[in-house]
Parts: sequence; C-alpha cells; structure tokens
Amino acid sequence: MIKGERKAGNGFGFSEAPSQLIRRCQQFYGDLYAREACARELTKQQFMLLAALEQNEGVSQTALVEITGIDRSTLAEMVRRMLDKGLLTRERTEEDARANAVAISPSGRKALRSGRNAADRAERALLEALPIPDRQKFLKALREIAEAAEALAKDGQEKPAKAGRKRRIS
Repeated sequence: MIKGERKAGNGFGFSEAPSQLIRRCQQFYGDLYAREACARELTKQQFMLLAALEQNEGVSQTALVEITGIDRSTLAEMVRRMLDKGLLTRERTEEDARANAVAISPSGRKALRSGRNAADRAERALLEALPIPDRQKFLKALREIAEAAEALAKDGQEKPAKAGRKRRIS
C-alpha cells in the first residue's frame, strides 16, 4: 500500500487498482515528456496531434478526434492555438464545406522532430523503471489492453442489439 493510504473493508485500494495505476503511469510519462521537452513548443497532446497528422495529412478535425481520442472541444481549441503559433494549416474540405482539413506547416514539422526526440527520451526513461526482461512483456500487455479498447469501440459502433436481448462483450 502507498504510505498513508487506508483500505477499510472492501474499499478502493489505489495501490492495487489497475485504473489508478494506469493513470499514475500516464502522469509519470507526462512528467518525463515535459522534462525532456523543457519549455519547447509542444505539449504532449500537441505532439500527439502532430504525429497523428504526419500519418494522416489533410484529415478533418472530426477524423482527428477519432484518431487521437482527444475530445472534440479540446481538439478544436488545440488546433486554434496551433494555428496561431503557425504549427498547422487549415482549410475547408471540398467534400463538405463545413469540415476543416488540417495539415502540418513547415514550422510544425520542425516542432514535430523536436517533440519526437523528447518523446523518445521520455519513453526510454519510462521503461527504465522496469527490469530489462520485463519491458517487452509490459509493452505486449499494453498492446493487448489497447486492442481490447479498440474492439469495444468498434463493437459500440455496430447496430444496437434488439430490445430484450443482451449483447455479450468478450
């Protein structure tokens, strides 16, 4: 147990709950990224957005929400700020005049390279917390959890089950 933590009866144990441990690991990585990036141009989420755009140049903001998992309003604000900094370009799509296609500007590409270096160093530092033989097992377990999340999301996009029948999620 974490020092000072009390677990009464069947109470929630922060030191044993996978959800809490994942959140703490995410915070740890965020701290490592911030340390490695120093006061450079990109936050962790901005780096993730640029990395997603690098592989999906010119996609709509709606598609970026799906790709990154960043909620719509947060992503819209991030895009606005990154446009103001000159890291992105945006224009209306030909297919849908209401949708915006977002792309990386030359300044954004330079920031992405710097952010990638910081992210690589932060990821190495994150894995250094584990013994070398456990690192690949850890990454495999994370991939399996991520795949389960993708399967659940895909399952939620299918037609809802008929009334009175419960759907099994396996």
